Amino acid sequence: MQPAVELVDVSRLYGNFAALRRVTCSFAVGGMHTLLGENGAGKSTLLRMAAGLVTPTAGVVRVLGGTPAQNRHRIAYMSHAAMLYDELTPMENLRYFARLHCSADACSLCHASPEMALRAVGLDPHLKRSVSQLSQGMRQRASLAAAILADPELLLLDEPFSNMDVNGARELVVLLQDFLTWPLTGNAQGARTVIVTTHQHELVRDVADTTMYLRHGSIVTEDHSPVTGAIEASSAKVEASAA
Repeated sequence: MQPAVELVDVSRLYGNFAALRRVTCSFAVGGMHTLLGENGAGKSTLLRMAAGLVTPTAGVVRVLGGTPAQNRHRIAYMSHAAMLYDELTPMENLRYFARLHCSADACSLCHASPEMALRAVGLDPHLKRSVSQLSQGMRQRASLAAAILADPELLLLDEPFSNMDVNGARELVVLLQDFLTWPLTGNAQGARTVIVTTHQHELVRDVADTTMYLRHGSIVTEDHSPVTGAIEASSAKVEASAA
């Protein structure tokens, strides 16, 4: 089976700064995989590349057997900042996003999914408060609902626990574990996959199938789970002179 995400000799430069340095790695289909590292390590760049939001300066990125652009409809990305309209309620936000995803011949199906997505993350679809009036935990839940609205096979989460209290973050981890158990719809094969970047390893240490560590844009260590062994990482090491 093709990996969920595969990078081959990938670099990404921003001027003279190398966000990623010749990274070769892959994440197997299925389960939860974590990317750890300090600010500037390259975690967000790698995730945004898998989402098709950033193109590599060099190297190849494959997602679900094709390019990120080819499989964009099978991918959802959640930024660490809530990409929601503050003046709208969670339901109003999701109804708007559903119309963006909706094709002319399938609107009735799309219009049913906002309520299901909100209930799946533990939010009341009839909540009348705007996003600006929600707690950080509720905002993150609403963001996750927006991400799962399109029923993705691959869910990419960039620092989803930022600014959340411990209980809220733990509840979000449970929601992600539940998402992984959802059966795929249509003709999709395999299993759902979640890739998470975080500074808070303790939140996902016991539930992550694999963990990858980045420093200065390079893979420095890898942790293979005895359950899946899902990561195949390069032996690239950070040079002592790396900025």
